[in-house]
Amino acid sequence: MSTRPLRCAIYTRKSTEEGLEQDFNSLDAQREACAAYITSQRHEGWSQYTELYDDGGFSGGNVNRPGLQQLLADVQARKVDVIVVYIVDRLTRSLADFAKIVEILDAAGASFVSVTQAFNTTTSMGRLTLNVLLSFAQFEREVTGERIRDKIAASKARGMWMGGTVSMGYEVRDRKLYIVEEEANRVRHIFSRYLELGSVQALVDELDQVNIRSRLRVSRTGRTYGGARLVKGAMYCMLRNRIYIGEVVHKGRAYPGEHQGIVDSELFQQVQDRLEQNRVSKRLGQHAASPSLLIGIVYDGLGRKMSPDHASKGQRKFRYYASRRDTLEDRQHPAWRVPAVDLEEIVIGSIANLLRDRSALLLRVRTPLDSEKLQRLFNAAEQTATKLQTEDASVQRQMLWDLVARVDIDKIQIVIVPKLDMLVDDTIELADTEPLIITAKILRAGKRTTIMVPASGNVETTRHDASLIRLIATAASARKSVEEAPDDPKKIATALDYDKDYFARLVRIGYLAPDITSAILEGRQPKTLTRQHLARLSNLPIDWQEQRELLGFVNA
Repeated sequence: MSTRPLRCAIYTRKSTEEGLEQDFNSLDAQREACAAYITSQRHEGWSQYTELYDDGGFSGGNVNRPGLQQLLADVQARKVDVIVVYIVDRLTRSLADFAKIVEILDAAGASFVSVTQAFNTTTSMGRLTLNVLLSFAQFEREVTGERIRDKIAASKARGMWMGGTVSMGYEVRDRKLYIVEEEANRVRHIFSRYLELGSVQALVDELDQVNIRSRLRVSRTGRTYGGARLVKGAMYCMLRNRIYIGEVVHKGRAYPGEHQGIVDSELFQQVQDRLEQNRVSKRLGQHAASPSLLIGIVYDGLGRKMSPDHASKGQRKFRYYASRRDTLEDRQHPAWRVPAVDLEEIVIGSIANLLRDRSALLLRVRTPLDSEKLQRLFNAAEQTATKLQTEDASVQRQMLWDLVARVDIDKIQIVIVPKLDMLVDDTIELADTEPLIITAKILRAGKRTTIMVPASGNVETTRHDASLIRLIATAASARKSVEEAPDDPKKIATALDYDKDYFARLVRIGYLAPDITSAILEGRQPKTLTRQHLARLSNLPIDWQEQRELLGFVNA
């Protein structure tokens, strides 16, 4: 009886790069053992596939490994019949990833063999045993992670510096922080000037004028970064950094550090008090009826700051951003004036697009991330984008301050400089900020200024109306309450403290066509459909097609 020839690919992996520079390293030892095993099975028709699949310095906790990805691609292309590894956890230490790999193998009619644990995934017993082994491998990885986290916590409690970005004013020698006096004087100057100026923005502007820049850094790969203008986000972090008073912080708790402080404790506390005072003032200012979302971060084409402005027509109020003309040089040029709502929608849409674009996010992350951290980053970005587009104006303004460093308006484009620090922790290093550029034109029709964005532009055309979405949610709740007690809707209205006519309108809104509700939640409703318009409709039809025609969805 003839034996079907089987092409066997050897896969090797090592979690760290230590020792890989040696003439005969761990990968070579794994490959040699696998090759010997394949030779011993020659009578079964086994032959070694010539391609090498090695992953030196890659964790088994995820499948983001070039060697493994190439191997799986060759399996799917039916170039490989058997994957041979030295031990099962070389392939993966994750049960979830192992299940996905087995699916790929089954679809291609391939199998998997461990040299030191002779199992074959083509048998149910082999899969059972492999699952048991992988459960222990995953357990070992999780226990190792917990042990490392506990070690970091214990070390920080003793005041030890455990790595990360080195703060301005310090350098690292023998894994300890030492003061760099020249930079330390700069740090003390920044703290003192903030107390005198009372504003982070004013401090940033002054530091820019005197050419004080962030520290120039060189990565392990030799790439230089930093040396850039200090921005508000980085300045807030610096002014709140307790490392400057000789402390180490871990999970919100501060411990006396092994390093010396740069800033006097009394000065540091005064700065914290002023920051908190300003934060409360800003928060209270957000409760204005129509807050300007981009205040403090928007500039015109001549580099002048733009401040909120408005014009009234009858009882209607139109918001604008207008150029500040504080200096004689500023007053030599006409002021720019752009509609606030149009500009804010463009900025919100552009930032939301960026947060939902996974490829764009990956380009802005310098630190290699495993699949778990990547998923956390993507989830945080998606949640932030949704919140930015659905929350009320006061929350939107604070989020834009956290997500946008600067907005520059020109006659042909809008340039948005994002900052994504709020999405990551101090273990993730972000690349230098790349601006978002939106092609746009500022036009003047009569007395009104408008921003025209081409249809091919990269700005999201949705218009999430937070108040309209809340009305839809309230209507759904009203509908549910009536369905649960249909005999007495008037009592329900009284119990919920609603006027009976308004409650009746709410219940009708609860029966909107599903596609209309989806469009509102996604921000695709016509501009004419507002909360006030929908809530006042006493004759909202039950027929879905009539609803579409009445509310403007037929040609939307």
